Amino acid sequence: MQAFTGQINDFLLHAEKTNRLRYLEAPPDGLVDLCSNDYLGLSIHPALCDALKTGIDLYGAGSTASRLVRGHRDIFGHVEAAVADWLQGEAALTFANGYTANFGCLSAICDASYVAFIDRLAHASLVDGVRLSGAKKVYFRHNDMGHLAELLAKHRAPRAIIITETLFSMDGDFAPVEALLRLKSDFDALLYIDDAHAIGVYGEAGRGLSPVGADFRMITFGKALGLEGAAVVCSERARAYLMHNARTFVFSTAPLPAILHAVQAAIELVKILQPDRERLWQTAGTIRRAAGLTTDSTNISHIVPLICESEKAALALSQKFAAAGFHARAIRPPTVKESRVRLSLNTRVTAAQTERVAEVIRAG
Repeated sequence: MQAFTGQINDFLLHAEKTNRLRYLEAPPDGLVDLCSNDYLGLSIHPALCDALKTGIDLYGAGSTASRLVRGHRDIFGHVEAAVADWLQGEAALTFANGYTANFGCLSAICDASYVAFIDRLAHASLVDGVRLSGAKKVYFRHNDMGHLAELLAKHRAPRAIIITETLFSMDGDFAPVEALLRLKSDFDALLYIDDAHAIGVYGEAGRGLSPVGADFRMITFGKALGLEGAAVVCSERARAYLMHNARTFVFSTAPLPAILHAVQAAIELVKILQPDRERLWQTAGTIRRAAGLTTDSTNISHIVPLICESEKAALALSQKFAAAGFHARAIRPPTVKESRVRLSLNTRVTAAQTERVAEVIRAG
């Protein structure tokens, strides 16, 4: 106990000295949201709020157990079927959130016989799932398909899995999914893709950017869909395997059935929000131009990283945004290598507000 107390004290003292001590705070009143993942503004959409209330009336406040015991309800199966149909997949399995989906699935799919080739900037949940699995972890340079091909050829693993995201949440850039599919085929590897930040925002009917040819496609309900939870789209047999072996599924209390009832409504709503998506892309284009970032039509994402020369500069820029009426958080090491203010844009940002954001950026 004494050793752990010292460990705590050392950590907190260092965090305080380096100005990295974190605090929990509610969203500040009066500031426009530029840092949440509520990309389509659905968290306050009347249709979803009503669906959630109806779900509580139908199913109660909690699920009471894991799905394999007593926590399952028919609504889970309905949503899984709806997700699979929407994303043109064979089957889907729901999880409490994206972290538990990635962590649970990868630790079940892989074992010590696997080599896991993972993008250097992949989300912590993907990295942690590989770590727990015991697979050999091999990083490839971010979005560098040449480097990935070299590594796949070098290792020639009898069991290989490629792991990446479609849209990276800190840099706002896209993975080359067609190249990933070719490498999957050339080296007979599995392909696991996290589509958390693209689902709902990109693709026909908001299907996201994960290709149908990927073996596992993870989507979340907690970002553009405005709720919480996640699903992994895969084959029927893979779903059965995960249902038995993904520990975050087997040993977790099932999510609230009421949320799944609302997810069903969110999926149908997202399908028809193409005008909202196009407006979001226009907002992104304006702000990216102000920041001197690419506005190439293949690489305009709604996540805009404003890279800063130091942590101090990132914090100062965050304060400038606050003074102008915007909530934009500084993201600093160890979360990222280079400090930045990351703008996560959403459809509630008006044209006038977009121009004000651009002005803050141009003013430095």
